[in-house]
Amino acid sequence: MRSRPIGFLLATLAGATLALGGISPASASPDAATPTATATATTARTATTSGDIGTADACYTWGGTLREGSSGEAVRQLQIRVAGYPGTGNQIAIDGAFGPATKAAVTRFQAAYGLAADGIAGPATFNKIYQLQDNDCTPVNFTYAELNRCNSDWSGGKVGAATARANALVTMWKLQAMRHAMGDRPITVNGGFRSVSCNSAVGGAANSRHMYGHAADLGAGPQGFCALAQAARNHGFTEILGPGYPGHNDHTHVAGGSGRFWSAPSCGI
Repeated sequence: MRSRPIGFLLATLAGATLALGGISPASASPDAATPTATATATTARTATTSGDIGTADACYTWGGTLREGSSGEAVRQLQIRVAGYPGTGNQIAIDGAFGPATKAAVTRFQAAYGLAADGIAGPATFNKIYQLQDNDCTPVNFTYAELNRCNSDWSGGKVGAATARANALVTMWKLQAMRHAMGDRPITVNGGFRSVSCNSAVGGAANSRHMYGHAADLGAGPQGFCALAQAARNHGFTEILGPGYPGHNDHTHVAGGSGRFWSAPSCGI
């Protein structure tokens, strides 16, 4: 788990200049929308008091307000970060189209962090996201390394390496939402993506969602397996396996993807 020292932020903020490009979210298309990125990896996020949109590390910067009806890459990037707020038993599509489900997820995200919960993503929403993310777009409390203990390049799964890595990023943002809902106590990730060979070596199911990058196996941590399994129902996980399900008494398994299968009988699921 990571945290950034205040000294680092203050040093990198000195003399930093924002150059945000304008986006017309309501008319943008997936081809037309272009991210406004920071110039260097050392430019830090800024905390603003004037309502301006700050700078998103070396990751992604939003240049305008997004609301229902908006579309494009800016919306898709937003959906990744609010993927953990779909409502109990649901999962939002990461498709770049700001529809009712995305609005509801944004509203829940805003409420979770004490923001005006109107479902419109503007400066306050984006600045909170910037506080929660690292230079590589992962949430501050989770890393790609935690989600891949199989190999270094995300290859060999049931999907291409880039897709597996992208799926893992969504999984991390779901876990970040779950962590916040559980009092911001650490969540222990024991593993995530597996290549076909890694999955076979550990005796994983032939259709395991680990091979798609969607899944994570969680240690008990301070919460306990059942609390994790129960909380996962609210944060976009369509597969939850825990105590009482064969082979899952020593961890809680969560995953996204199509369909829904929850089974943790010892936890009332």
